[in-house]
Order: sequence, then structure tokens, then C-alpha cells
Amino acid sequence: MTKMNTIPPFTAAVVQAASIAFDCARTLEKLRALAADAAKRGARLALFPEAFVSGYPSGADFGARVGVRSREGRELFRRYFESAIDVPGPATEFIGKVAAENRIYLVVGVIERNGGTLYCTVLFFGPEGRLLGKHRKVMPTAMERLIWGFGDGSTLTVLDSELGKLGAVICWENYMPLLRTAMYAKGVQIYCAPTADGRATWLPTMQHVALEGRCFVLSCNQFSRRRDFPDDYRPIQGSAPETVISRGGSCIVNPLGEVLTGPAFEGECILCAEIDLAEITRGKYDFDVTGHYARPDLFRLEVNEQPMLPVVPAAKPKT
Repeated sequence: MTKMNTIPPFTAAVVQAASIAFDCARTLEKLRALAADAAKRGARLALFPEAFVSGYPSGADFGARVGVRSREGRELFRRYFESAIDVPGPATEFIGKVAAENRIYLVVGVIERNGGTLYCTVLFFGPEGRLLGKHRKVMPTAMERLIWGFGDGSTLTVLDSELGKLGAVICWENYMPLLRTAMYAKGVQIYCAPTADGRATWLPTMQHVALEGRCFVLSCNQFSRRRDFPDDYRPIQGSAPETVISRGGSCIVNPLGEVLTGPAFEGECILCAEIDLAEITRGKYDFDVTGHYARPDLFRLEVNEQPMLPVVPAAKPKT
């Protein structure tokens, strides 16, 4: 990997756009167009929102009440499951080709299908088109736990790249201080925070993370309307086509907590900012949360990064 102090400043982009919900093929084609647009703007890295492929089902209840599940809810889950992707699989091959076409790093929120379970996952692709790694959300929030499984510590991923150390923490994982600490200890420099949170409180959270970790934070949310979902979708927000389902709020923040671009709430857009990793070193001069500002004599974090498999074959007895 190129040393941090030899990496020249570069442009990064956050892509605030809506999925074509429950339609993987059309969403992937939209991703291709948006990635090409970001590359034309000079971006060497582009972040897409949480669950961009193939949708964040905001406002749906999947027919669930305590002790009761409806047939309609089961059918909606089947539809959602069918629009999810295998990792690796045809969809990851497609996204890899998009990355290679544009010579760009892509960080993409997807719904990953594995066995009979769905996971909220972030995938990392290099500019040569290779799938570099993934992170599975370790703690789905509230009703998300009904439709998504739990990731484990084996995908607390921070990757070496030509642009620096690249990692992702999804949505309300960012409110888990021990998870953040684990990422800081890995030296994350480009901290990607795809989200579904468009509230006014999200921007100060991203500023805190950037200032705490002395890293660049890229956060990306969808901007979606009711018309971005199928006609028979019944979100609690309302049925009028122009009803806003997710209002965005994407942003890029520097290592001193200063907002470089965003937050954007007006509609779909691509936000770009210059990333100069030298700013990280300048920031750590007076605060390095897992370095000179740590107190390991008082506090220590242990992280289990082993895959937690539900079925483990017993060791064969020696003969």
C-alpha cells in the first residue's frame, strides 16, 4: 500500500439516490449510470446508501404483530428476498464491472442473501473491478431485526487501498462506541457511514465520529419518494406519489469535524469533496483516541473477530 503521506489529495463522492425498490436489475443499471456520473466529476471513490441494492423498505411492517404474522407480510418478505443478492454472485460481478469501467472505488450498501437469511451489508470494490471485502451490519435497528440477520466480528473490515485505509459502519452501528473504537484501532482513514437516518441529529453524529476518530467521514442516505416503490407497496408515510419516504442528508466531514459538503435534503444528488489524508495527521497531533489519548492501564477493549457459525462439525477423533 502507498504510505499515507505520499497519497495526493483526491475527490470522493457520496451518491444520494433512491433504489428502484425490489427490482435488482433496474437498480443495478441506475448504479451504473450514477457511478459513471461520479467518475466524470473526478471522483476516485463513490459511496452509495445503505441497502441501495435492492431497497430499504421504509414504512413497511411485514404484517407482524407480537405473536402474529400475516400471509401478506410473508409474501412481502419473499419479494424482498428475491430482490436481494448473493455475495459473490452475478450482481457483484456487475458492480465490479462498473467499478472497472470507471476506474473508481465503489462502496455499496446491499441486501445480501445467504441461506434463508438476509443481511444488511456493505461491499467494497476496487478500480480494477475486484470485490475487496464486505461488512455485515452487526446490530439491525428495531424492526430491521425482523427482516435482517446479525453480522459478526469477522466483517469489521478496514481495507488497505491506494486511497488509504477504507472501512464502513452502517447507520446506527455508529451509535455503538465500542464498534467505533474497534474501527479506530484498525486505523480507518476513510470512514464510510451509509445510513437510512435522515433526521437533523445525524449530521452532528457524523461530525462527532470524524472528530473522535480523526478520520474523514462519508455518509450517504437515499432520497426516495413513494413513486420509487412498487404500486402495491403500502408504506405508513402515505400513498401519494410525491410523498417523501427518505429525505437524504448525505454529507462529507473532515477529521476536525468540519462539514465539507452537505447535508443535502432537496432531492437526488452527488456530493463531492477533496480528501487530503494529511489532515488526519494534523488532527491526531492533539488527539489519537486509540493512541496517545488512550489509557490502556484503565480501559481495554477485546474484540471477537471469529466467524460465529451456527453449525460447526466436530473434530474427527484421531486414529
